[in-house]
Amino acid sequence: MIQLTREPIDANKLLGLVTKPAAGAVVLFLGTVREFTGDRQTIALDYEGYPEMAEKKLAELEQEAKVRWPLVECALVHRLGRLELAEASVAVAVSSPHRDVAFEAGKWLIDTLKEVVPIWKKENWADGRTEWVHPGG
Repeated sequence: MIQLTREPIDANKLLGLVTKPAAGAVVLFLGTVREFTGDRQTIALDYEGYPEMAEKKLAELEQEAKVRWPLVECALVHRLGRLELAEASVAVAVSSPHRDVAFEAGKWLIDTLKEVVPIWKKENWADGRTEWVHPGG
């Protein structure tokens, strides 16, 4: 399952989607809005993207992960719009028969997603400045 949304990410729903009898391991990663990047204070993030291309890339990542690892299920969700501190901006949930596979696949998915999916974030700093960050940045 892949999704771009402007609504809050429901971690329990994602866990329900990937939890299956064949899976002995479920890994959920949530990327959240942190208050400090280095010594700069963030007040909010704005996420924008090209939905058709982003959804295509997310689907490609999901399929590649299922080829590379024996996954039972996989879910990738990314928020768009304005997010406040501590809100989840991205979620990766995977299930597999064994934990090492689930951890490996989950790490690869979030790392690769941040590199290749065309979603950009604008850092809104406490000092009033803003800065756009490109994928992989």
